[in-house]
Amino acid sequence: MNFRKRLIKGLIFTFITIAAGTAGYELLGGPEWSFLDSIYMTIITLTTVGFGEIQDMSGNPYARILTIFIILFGMGSILFVVSTITGFIVEGELTNVFGRRKMLKEISNLKNHFIVCGLGNIGNVVVKELIQTKRDFVIVDTDSEKLEKLSEAEDICYISGDATNDKTLISAGIQKAQGLITTLSEDKDNLFVTLTAKQLNPDLRIVSKGVEEHTIKKLKMAGADSVVMPNSIGGLRMVSELIRPAAVSFLDKMLRTQKGKTYRIEEITIPPKSQFIGKTLSQANLLKGTRVLIVAMKGEEEDFIYNPDDKSIITDGTVIVILGESMETKKVRELAERQ
Repeated sequence: MNFRKRLIKGLIFTFITIAAGTAGYELLGGPEWSFLDSIYMTIITLTTVGFGEIQDMSGNPYARILTIFIILFGMGSILFVVSTITGFIVEGELTNVFGRRKMLKEISNLKNHFIVCGLGNIGNVVVKELIQTKRDFVIVDTDSEKLEKLSEAEDICYISGDATNDKTLISAGIQKAQGLITTLSEDKDNLFVTLTAKQLNPDLRIVSKGVEEHTIKKLKMAGADSVVMPNSIGGLRMVSELIRPAAVSFLDKMLRTQKGKTYRIEEITIPPKSQFIGKTLSQANLLKGTRVLIVAMKGEEEDFIYNPDDKSIITDGTVIVILGESMETKKVRELAERQ
């Protein structure tokens, strides 16, 4: 039985006891007992205040028997209500404490994960995409209520705190993270997060939101690898909807989960000592057993080759851009990055 049902049940039982006790005293007390006397006697009996009988009941044994039953049943119902409320408070606090410890342990065990700073409109879209593509990530935001609400709906890791603070980012595992996205509302805050994050982890890839165009250069100087302007992207999307609607519709449908499947364009970087270095795409056979497509390929000092043929040679650091269902692209990634 949940808290609300238990509480309602206890309150109803208490109300019935008060109503029955009041009616009983009025019935057994006769004309000497007013309604106020009856309800007052019932309440002081229930609460065991012990003020004494307001009307002499020495000659009315039935009234005293009623008092006994009110004490027994009334105290039982009140204790039930009090224990329910106390249990809810204590269990809730304990759950929060142990849940928080468990989450911090999970975060400490993460490696090559992503950190999302800011859970506003853009941050929510970022988080949704990371969930759909099954990536490990930690959210950092100052709004603990918003974080808790999201954690009830999704299995996420989060840190409630200021993303511009070193300790907060360290708690989010920045030193072992693969990348960071900062989507705070002010450019100065994103600039500070970028600067702080780059100092804590120089190898971290950072993508920052930009509001004003003149801040792009400053954000990149601070360490951002890429700066995304939501307003510019939105404008380009609207124009594309006007002049190339079919292409936009295709991409839009691809990005949405269909029948439990998520389709994405992903990139794979061939690591040093990979078993596929020196082999052609045909020899590597990376796509075996999948419906994944290779869209493009790029060597370390080369430009992108679109729709590469089977004779294209894989080298150390080669980036392969693929298109397919997220579970299948994950298999291809794991195979390609295996050393």
